[in-house]
Amino acid sequence: MTAPAPTTPRPWRERVPAVLVLEDGRTFRGQAYGATGETFGEAVFNTGMSGYQETLTDPSYHRQVVVMTAPQIGNTGWNDEDDESKQIWVAGYVVRDPARVPSNWRSRRSLDAELATQGVVGISGIDTRALTRHLRERGAMRVGIFSGERLAEPAELLARVLQAPEMKGADLCAEVATTEPYVVPAIGAKRFTVAALDLGIKAMTPQRMAERGIEVHVLPANSTVEDLYAVDPDGVFFSNGPGDPATADHQVAVLREVLSRKTPFFGICFGNQILGRALGFGTYKLKYGHRGINQPVQDRTTGKVEVTAHNHGFAVEAPLDQVSQTPFGRAEVSHVCLNDDVVEGLQCLDTPAFSVQYHPEAAAGPHDAAYLFDRFVELMTRTTAGS
Repeated sequence: MTAPAPTTPRPWRERVPAVLVLEDGRTFRGQAYGATGETFGEAVFNTGMSGYQETLTDPSYHRQVVVMTAPQIGNTGWNDEDDESKQIWVAGYVVRDPARVPSNWRSRRSLDAELATQGVVGISGIDTRALTRHLRERGAMRVGIFSGERLAEPAELLARVLQAPEMKGADLCAEVATTEPYVVPAIGAKRFTVAALDLGIKAMTPQRMAERGIEVHVLPANSTVEDLYAVDPDGVFFSNGPGDPATADHQVAVLREVLSRKTPFFGICFGNQILGRALGFGTYKLKYGHRGINQPVQDRTTGKVEVTAHNHGFAVEAPLDQVSQTPFGRAEVSHVCLNDDVVEGLQCLDTPAFSVQYHPEAAAGPHDAAYLFDRFVELMTRTTAGS
């Protein structure tokens, strides 16, 4: 992302021209939204009708230009409580009909103003339905947003988009993770200690664990096995995060050591992909990914169908209807997306480890999958009792 200098919000009637250019040459013209300037990333779409503040501050969206399929965005403004991290991480933002005046008792400023303050280039007033249909047909691709009174010719803008790096092969988790360890204390009586590897963790994740009496030690993405076990953990957690899981060789090696020690493990999103690799499965890039707060997933261990929050462009390649033999015993697919049969969770049958591809912490909702944190507690309880 090329971040321009922060700009002050424009008066609503001041229309600064903007253009969005996809790597296949298709263009959409609209008005600047947020900061003016230029930015590059991977164009993806999000189907959530709410929770845009949590989406924008989710580190998993690093280097992505997010297209909102809901036509009206910004109605509730921006508050100081719902951020999932220290900043907005999206490379760019695309909306059709931005709210002119935010209306919510917690709102402190408009979405447009916050985007401008943080230097996030966006575009509004384009046909996001047509753009979404294009991405569904052609797949996620590189994109550039350009705004200002004088814009270069489309051919020149396209050439600059084609120079931007692709998401496949991108090693990004260290760019968004903490550089220093920190602790989120248990709420109430402390029951367990968990070492959480930050690959792009959201604030609500350690919060959900703290609510269950877990003291969470959040560690940098490049932490070693020795770093994890230095906190004397009852369990190990790997978070969500951006980039291609094929680049996470260090994290895969660390997790294999955790599995060999039979320490209870729980992984979310990027953590699920790393567990898949540690077990010997492959990963692959989805055509356009899963992003939104309305994705149906079946928990195959119970038969229950959940409405879940997603943000992933890669997935684990594992057999859906058989138990697999791995270097750490038997493993199986525990959750599956009902839209397209993508693997949404794994569980080990001979080792205390499981993971899901989606986001059970989901601060903006839905909360159907919050039970997974209870499952992690049960796993640590059983392991501790049997040791």
